[in-house]
Amino acid sequence: MDDTRADETVQLKDQNWLFRSIPQDAWQRLLPHIEEFDMSLGLVLSASGVKSSYLYFPTNAIVSLLYNLENGSSAEIAVIGNEGCAGVSIFMGGNSTLTTAVVQSAGKSYRIKANVILDEFNKAGAVMHLLLRYTQSLITQMTQTAVCNRHHTLDQQFCRWLLLSLDRLHSNELVMTQELIANMLGVRREGVTQAALKVQRAGFIKYARGRITILDRLGLEKRTCECYQVVKTECDRLLPKELAV
Repeated sequence: MDDTRADETVQLKDQNWLFRSIPQDAWQRLLPHIEEFDMSLGLVLSASGVKSSYLYFPTNAIVSLLYNLENGSSAEIAVIGNEGCAGVSIFMGGNSTLTTAVVQSAGKSYRIKANVILDEFNKAGAVMHLLLRYTQSLITQMTQTAVCNRHHTLDQQFCRWLLLSLDRLHSNELVMTQELIANMLGVRREGVTQAALKVQRAGFIKYARGRITILDRLGLEKRTCECYQVVKTECDRLLPKELAV
């Protein structure tokens, strides 16, 4: 491999935690199968009950896992960014799930075909352990989201959601309409308006025309419930910056 190609490979691995943590021998097997993929806002990556064709690895995009009810309402149960991947049902044995994966914040990603990643997973080596470690962190986030939605106020949930999204971006801004936020949190649009106004009056954010700018992250962290820190601590434990695999 020439120096230019080597540099490109290093840059590619640095864009996603799972990529960065794959050992070199497995990386060389997967590299020819990695495709760049644009994630546009609102794009459905996988629908409820449908078998996923790809495993997606976001770099600067965010994917929401939504549960949809029969009456058309929905609620977000987890967010996925550059720490992980969307499509864990591929290697967990279920082939499909009851959730829908939707792009919450547009950006770039990479993807690998389901059969390729499944073949690597079934080698029962480092890639399998990495994917299971990530899945455990995702389950933690889902569990804590369910607790938060049941026991904490809407503005606390709103702050938690903002912080989890920011942790997966390289910016202090989110482009998001109130309607989309309401769908994510499973509440009425009026509730999101009230929660956003409270947080804005406190001086933590600026919210205008679907663009949320974070002015005081520390303030957001103090205002939210313990659920954010629980998820972040477990994510940092399971997905450390440096991981020996």
